[in-house]
Amino acid sequence: MPSTAEAVQQRLQELESHLEQENPVLLNAVQSFRAIDRVAYGMGLLEPNQSFATQIPWWPLISILGTFSAGKSTFINYFLGHKLQRTGNQAVDDRFTVIVYSPEAVSHSLPGVSLDSDPRFPFYQMSRDIELVAGGEGKRIDAYLQLKTCRSDRLRGKILIDSPGFDADAQRTAILRITDHMIDLSDLVLVFFDARHPEPGAMRDTLKHLVVDTIHRADSGKFLYILNQLDTAANEDNPEDVVAAWLRAVGEAGLTAGRFYTIYSPEAANTIPEEHKRKRFEKKRDQDLGEIFLRMERVEIERAYRIIAALRDTANDFAQQTAPMLRGAVRRWRARTLVADGLLLALAGALFLNWSIGAGHWQGLSYRPEWLAVLARELSWGPAGLAGILILIALGAHFAVRTLAARSVLPWLRKQVALNNPPGNLLSAFQNNTRFYRPVILGSPVGWGSKARAQINEVLQSCENYVQTLNERYTNPKGLKEPPPKAQTERLPDDAAAVLGKHRRSAA
Repeated sequence: MPSTAEAVQQRLQELESHLEQENPVLLNAVQSFRAIDRVAYGMGLLEPNQSFATQIPWWPLISILGTFSAGKSTFINYFLGHKLQRTGNQAVDDRFTVIVYSPEAVSHSLPGVSLDSDPRFPFYQMSRDIELVAGGEGKRIDAYLQLKTCRSDRLRGKILIDSPGFDADAQRTAILRITDHMIDLSDLVLVFFDARHPEPGAMRDTLKHLVVDTIHRADSGKFLYILNQLDTAANEDNPEDVVAAWLRAVGEAGLTAGRFYTIYSPEAANTIPEEHKRKRFEKKRDQDLGEIFLRMERVEIERAYRIIAALRDTANDFAQQTAPMLRGAVRRWRARTLVADGLLLALAGALFLNWSIGAGHWQGLSYRPEWLAVLARELSWGPAGLAGILILIALGAHFAVRTLAARSVLPWLRKQVALNNPPGNLLSAFQNNTRFYRPVILGSPVGWGSKARAQINEVLQSCENYVQTLNERYTNPKGLKEPPPKAQTERLPDDAAAVLGKHRRSAA
């Protein structure tokens, strides 16, 4: 049975084998992650059974968020072409559901432990994180997560995550923790609101977390805000007022730019008797659904850029946060140890002089105490033996000082880690640098030298090359009349209507 370290390397090899055919740029990214790993292993920042490459999801992730009864499950079922998720006006599912492709015709539902214990999925070891924010809840991982399989071609190469109603009160702390984790990892986030609730101001807490806390993110472009079930307002005198009310609500929450979609499910729509109004609603619905499906279909592209960005951020944070913090901690420990050694030596010297002068042990500048002659005569130590004893005492005091100095630095280092969340285990690396066999005179962390810096800089330079390669693959910056042959085989539909039409044909 392979060790955990061998299992991680085997997983990386399997990932490389998959990416060799699917996306060679990401294959190179895995190898760049390995380069950062090697530096981290040398510095003690990673255990042999760990890798920075395994800390991010490599599959494209699409998350579905929203309030209770906002039509998330109905939308998912329509997108997949399968009645996978339960639907209804009340809360029908209070767990996060990770939906993946399976060739089997029968869908399976698996407990949360299947996600918590499998590093291939985005909720690996989530029970540990839940335990940190809600004591005792980590053991109830099955109450928070479940895994479902579905034989839908639209799921191939993707992972879809359905969330419970966002305005839940029970288990709220843990739910928010999982939601934030899911948002951070996702390549595309669909945020659903319910058009049947004409007073969005009553959900300001929900709007705060779904809008206010996202619009200032660097990746805010991955959020699509969707007003669902608009068909319920079709028979109103002014259905546009419903849309306007929601636009005002999200505008007051801070969302003043970006795309706001209005849709409803073609399969679960209310009848709109007036033909002109029905056609107008259907046209707008189809246009918005087409754009949403297009973004969902193109999520592989966003995944590629997201992984390169994660690689660049890891390398940057490693060079600008991890290494400087570790170097600062080591230097603090070194300075405190040397200062304490000096003070201890000075204090010991002062006490010795005071005692020996008072006892009359000095004859001019010569130290000739009677007790030294007695020890030399009775124990046969001699000057060399006595010097050895004194050295052992000094070493014992020195190592005690080293230990105390290291402990005094740990609170500062823990605070820095909590504030900055740098890559790698800084506390473990610092303890590695302060072991008894590490010379205190060295000011730089173990494993962080010119060669390590050059490796990290090489990774950063590679990131620029990867982005340029992706740009060449998915765009045509040179203005070529004919795209390269490889790009021809990977061209995406020209417009949203094509995607929606293809979806309808596959669903039929």
